[in-house]
Amino acid sequence: MRVGFGFDAHRLTETGCILLGGVVVSEQLGVDATSDGDVAAHAVADALLGAAALGDLGTFYPSDDPSSEGADSMAILGDVVARLGAAGLRPSSLDVTVVAEEIRIAPHRSNIRRRLAETLNVAMECVSVKATTTDGLGWVGRGEGIAASAIAVVERH
Repeated sequence: MRVGFGFDAHRLTETGCILLGGVVVSEQLGVDATSDGDVAAHAVADALLGAAALGDLGTFYPSDDPSSEGADSMAILGDVVARLGAAGLRPSSLDVTVVAEEIRIAPHRSNIRRRLAETLNVAMECVSVKATTTDGLGWVGRGEGIAASAIAVVERH
């Protein structure tokens, strides 16, 4: 068994939408990002890559690569899972924490868990999605951005 940690953050914008785990959680705000800006998917992908000691998202999807523009983060996550498989590893469990001041996760939690579980090819009960605020502190607390962290466990198959 191996464990990895991932983190991602993006600045909020007044256009677009916010995706978490491939699920639209807000159409009133968007994110400033090269890809679709799904901080949950990015944190999970980095956690998986870290657990497998394969590098990070920038290794495979550099932000200065034109093909990364508008990329589907859940497709990227699927590719990361395939890379793990090629290395003889598979995801086992996942814990994600979203940090946002105004965005409410509870109404979307089940759908986010389901999408992540499907992409990782694990049972939904192996995927946890939580949320917290910073109680008004810092750039997240001022509503300037959104962040996510993830811990992933992988095992040999």
